[in-house]
Amino acid sequence: MRKTLLALGALLSCSATLAAHDYNLGSLHIEHPWAMAVPAVSPNGAAYLVIHNKGAEADKLLGADTARAGKTEIHEHLHKDGLMKMQQVQGGLDIPAGGEARLEQGGYHLMMFGLKQPLNDGDKFPMTLHFQKAGDLEVEIHVQKEAPAVAAEHQH
Repeated sequence: MRKTLLALGALLSCSATLAAHDYNLGSLHIEHPWAMAVPAVSPNGAAYLVIHNKGAEADKLLGADTARAGKTEIHEHLHKDGLMKMQQVQGGLDIPAGGEARLEQGGYHLMMFGLKQPLNDGDKFPMTLHFQKAGDLEVEIHVQKEAPAVAAEHQH
């Protein structure tokens, strides 16, 4: 009985740790905020996450900031005239009612300029997301050397 209780306690502890990396703010659910590890000489980096809007009203991600970088902007990758370029998203990123906004490699992302420390695999740091209706939410960004399996499964 004691071993069963200890095993159950360990399982619950692991589940709480895994679930702790998702966040809720009103009707918004933010899934696994992460950043790709970059070489120490890189001045910039990018953060990714998925925002689910479970509400009846649209919202908008207006921006983000972190003490880890001088400036953070919402960016997107565009394919135009056979070239891929990156540009800032003006006015924020819409999150439709009952829908989602995916910030992932090759698409929308949070571009961090002027990194004050390298993004090393295993690092964690805070970032504040700014939403038009829901307000501000601080999340913890997990730095990884490759895309998480969950995000990779959703890429097409």
